[in-house]
Amino acid sequence: MKIQALRDRVDDARLQERSETALHDWLDARLPELHPAIMAESEPRQTLLNFVDGYIAQVPNMLEAAEAVADAANLRSHLLPVLKVAEAFFLQPPDLPADHRGMLALLDEAYLAHRLVEEINDRYVVHGCGPLIPLDMTRANLIAHQLLGEPFANDLDAIVEQAVRQLAPESLFQGQAFSDYQTTLDPEACRTLWEQWPCMSQRLGMEIRWRSAG
Repeated sequence: MKIQALRDRVDDARLQERSETALHDWLDARLPELHPAIMAESEPRQTLLNFVDGYIAQVPNMLEAAEAVADAANLRSHLLPVLKVAEAFFLQPPDLPADHRGMLALLDEAYLAHRLVEEINDRYVVHGCGPLIPLDMTRANLIAHQLLGEPFANDLDAIVEQAVRQLAPESLFQGQAFSDYQTTLDPEACRTLWEQWPCMSQRLGMEIRWRSAG
């Protein structure tokens, strides 16, 4: 895994953003279109800027933790292919809008990575296993989806769905190999390993003080 390369991309984008107003202007344009349920009660732009920064920065943290846990819990054969695709979304992303630069471009890529993990986790849970990466990103992904807007966010979801079909086809969950994996799985040991990574306990979006849609 190229964790340092991922962090370097985030750092470079942050430096670029300091000399540009692209993300700030984009958020200003998006704010009136967001659902009232995800609007911050005060300083909405700064709150969402903080959310975007944290959402993006969580990707290398998540992948670093996941690789360590995979090695310690004998999950490498199941986790590594997923982690490598999530890494590729960051380092070698698919074609994205030309006007998405700096942190805005990384928001697109972070959404792909987080949604991939969410969908793979869901498939493992449905087939009687615990999640490979026990980090609940559902709400954060919903916020990112709203920020990115439709139909663009739906286009990114389609890319994720294609990757999931290749990484976790139905055939993966059939046969003796998967049965053997289920019998050796120790969910409690995995949870204990994840607790050693404080960054994974952060609940992205908690900085946003929600108000009801009314």
